[in-house]
Amino acid sequence: MKAGVIVVLGFLLLVFNVSPSSSSDDRRQKWWKWTSSSQAGNSICSSVVLPLYGNVYPQGFYYAQINIGHPPRPYFVDPDSGSDLTWLQCDAPCVHCTQAPHPYYRPNNDLVPCKDPLCASLHHGDHRCDDPDQCDYEVEYADGGSSLGVLINDVSLVNLTTGVRITPRLTIGCGYDQIPGPSYQPLDGVLGLGKGKTGIVSQLHSQGLIRNVVGHCFSSRGGGFLFFGDDVYDPSRVVSTPMSRDYRKHYSPGYGEVIYGGRPTGLKDLLVIFDSGSSYTYLSSQAYERLLYLVTKELSGKPVREAVEDRTLPFCWKGRRPFRSIRDVRKYFKPLALRFSSGWRSKTQFEIPLEGYLLISSKGNVCLGVLNGTEVGLQDFNIIGDISMQDKMVIYDNEKQTIGWTPADCDQSPRPDTMSI
Repeated sequence: MKAGVIVVLGFLLLVFNVSPSSSSDDRRQKWWKWTSSSQAGNSICSSVVLPLYGNVYPQGFYYAQINIGHPPRPYFVDPDSGSDLTWLQCDAPCVHCTQAPHPYYRPNNDLVPCKDPLCASLHHGDHRCDDPDQCDYEVEYADGGSSLGVLINDVSLVNLTTGVRITPRLTIGCGYDQIPGPSYQPLDGVLGLGKGKTGIVSQLHSQGLIRNVVGHCFSSRGGGFLFFGDDVYDPSRVVSTPMSRDYRKHYSPGYGEVIYGGRPTGLKDLLVIFDSGSSYTYLSSQAYERLLYLVTKELSGKPVREAVEDRTLPFCWKGRRPFRSIRDVRKYFKPLALRFSSGWRSKTQFEIPLEGYLLISSKGNVCLGVLNGTEVGLQDFNIIGDISMQDKMVIYDNEKQTIGWTPADCDQSPRPDTMSI
């Protein structure tokens, strides 16, 4: 990696800890006592679609809008399949909050008690609460950022694809003490899409509103859509692979093999995670160095040389003239793929075209959007980030325990008449 390069690591790669540590004691607040409101049952089965905004480059992240509270107020959140808890920067009052596009969330008086099952699901093993009437949380992310707060219940305005508008009660985090990591983005909070009970999809599913399925479609032109439920895609067009039975915490197909230009690279047994909270794709050091060698070898003898002055990403290359789009570099690079075992003999392949691992910088150079994960603390994982999932509908089916994908026009929402949560 070049000296001085600032690498944009996905703000919400992986949640490593959700239990408040002893070092956080002085950051916690006591809350006033409040009572839980009753939760109305609902047996509607449908889907929810949320428009996405942003891009991989130059903005560096995608985000969605959710509407929380009574009356509902809008908040911009980072959709993160690598973590469960949805939280908003919260004026409780806020000890440390970062710049945000909206006024900080003002909590109601419906606190989640310590004995609540959702509180227990956030903590490892036996957990204790300093106050039995509230559930403290602390989430820590791979880039060193964190959020400390308490769980509360509040209503969310939700439009289903059936045309029905509902206001389910959801459990979210009221984050009153944030430590931003180096990949901090100016958003109101995080939308947790993970597999755990506190995940937004799990909560909507437990209320009988949707099937336990979540997916996203990132457009390479910017924007796209996010969906909960399974009635917005044709399953016959989806290529699927089983979720790993050995690694259940995140959306992982298990171990994969890197393919470059249609040929095996010898890089096998790489534990892979699909993570919408990461802008770029990350490979462990050995795999990254091997890929960089293959790419560099492919460029040998061609009118392309390293652009050491371009610090957009660790490795960029310049041509005789500035590149305007990926079309200009197709003759210099080859497509990537990740191959997974999906059965005793069958294999599935996740195709990564040039647009899925390269970008054109503002300086007119082509840059490698696959980064060295070992250098940012990802010792055991290989991350498929947003750049490699662009122009695909990626589907995490928690009922069938599969991860699927299919090429898609992510500029066209499957339900353009619905604005969701």
